[in-house]
Amino acid sequence: MQITDKLAVSIHYILTNAAGEQLDSSRDEDPMVYLHGFGQIIPGLENALTGKVVGDKFVVNVPPADAYGERREDMLQVVPMTMFDGIGKVEEGMQFHADASQGVSVVTVAKVDGDDVTIDGNHPLAGEELTFNVEVMDIRPATEDELKHKHIHGEGCNH
Repeated sequence: MQITDKLAVSIHYILTNAAGEQLDSSRDEDPMVYLHGFGQIIPGLENALTGKVVGDKFVVNVPPADAYGERREDMLQVVPMTMFDGIGKVEEGMQFHADASQGVSVVTVAKVDGDDVTIDGNHPLAGEELTFNVEVMDIRPATEDELKHKHIHGEGCNH
C-alpha cells in the first residue's frame, strides 16, 4: 500500500537543521502517527511521503517555505512588562501562549529592555531549512471516525 490521502501513516524520523544539529527524533519513542493529506505535518515532509511504502527509508531537505515559513519581522512586537504581571521574572527565551487572530499561538520573549518586552510570534523553526531522516513504519486505512474528526485515534493519538 502506498501513502495517499486519507491513510493513517506511522513514521520514525530524526530532524536536523542545516548545521546538522539534531532538533527532534521519534527513535526512542513510539512512531509518529498522522492522517495523510490533512495538513497535520509540514507540507514538505507530507509531499515527500506521498507514494512511499512501509519499509521505505529516505532523507528529505525541506526549505523554510515548505516547513514553518520564513522569519517575518512583522511578527516581532514590543509590549509593556505589565502584560506579564504575576509571572515573576520575565527572561529571554521564555515562551507563552497568546491569543492571536488565527487562534492561540506561542510567542517567545526575544528581548527584555527595562519595561519593554520584545515578543516574537514566529515559529521557533521559521527560516530554518530542515532535514528529515525518515522510515515508514506502517500504513493503514483511516477509520470513518478518524476521517470525520480529522485526526488519528488510538495508539499514537495525542488528542
